[in-house]
Amino acid sequence: MQDAFIYAPDAIMLDLEDSVTMAEKDAARLLVYNALKTIDYGNIEMVVRINPLNTPYGKKDIEAVVKAGVHVVRMPKTETADEVREVEREIERVEQEIGCLGRTQIMAAIESALGIVNAYEIAVASKRMMGIALGAEDYCANLKTQRTPGGDELRLARETIVVAARAAGIDALDTVYSNLDDMETFRKEVEFIKTLGFDGKSIINPRQIDIVNEVFAPKEKDINKALTILAAIKEAEKRGSGVIAVNGKMVDRPVVIRAQRTIDLAIASGVLRKEDLA
Repeated sequence: MQDAFIYAPDAIMLDLEDSVTMAEKDAARLLVYNALKTIDYGNIEMVVRINPLNTPYGKKDIEAVVKAGVHVVRMPKTETADEVREVEREIERVEQEIGCLGRTQIMAAIESALGIVNAYEIAVASKRMMGIALGAEDYCANLKTQRTPGGDELRLARETIVVAARAAGIDALDTVYSNLDDMETFRKEVEFIKTLGFDGKSIINPRQIDIVNEVFAPKEKDINKALTILAAIKEAEKRGSGVIAVNGKMVDRPVVIRAQRTIDLAIASGVLRKEDLA
């Protein structure tokens, strides 16, 4: 918890659920509370995975991490929209108590067949929902299968999560890859989930950060092409024209959307600065 920020990830998730034994739940909660209150994580988004509310620990987790100023509460094993609304009510109760209503966001981890079936309802269940994430290990166990290097068993779940997230206007986040001795397969998986439309990938080791950033960061030629398209559309708007061509090819709305997405990713990845667009 003390050193995680030195690797400059986009977000750090502290865990109170599966990685903590029953006997250590209260101690772990106190450690996480103190970490959030005392460690300067800079601009890194702070996430805490809580225990489910149907356990003796969930409500206590929410109270502690919201009071500590967490940015995002991650719900584990989310299966229904009602579960999201229950977490939302607990967050609002604590926020009202400390006078910061609306500060805390929610991320829902989907880790079962029922959760996949209800993915869209989960995604739109709360205005606080910033993203839905796949939890592959529990999902595979629920499906009575196991993970394979090719990931065929996750294809439906991944596509469903991306579609639900896009329909809801929130982020789609992929599951972890736990074999740290196989970075080649990890890179291929990151490339694949980017192709599917995911916004990012959960990781379990700092060694994986650079690979994710390299895959998601747009290349120079893609950035230059996107800048050319956006400049052309801006010029066309000045002339009152709705039709533009770049390098002899007609440019329509989907092309412009992809160009803007490329620039947004370039800025988020740090390879382009907003000042460069002035």
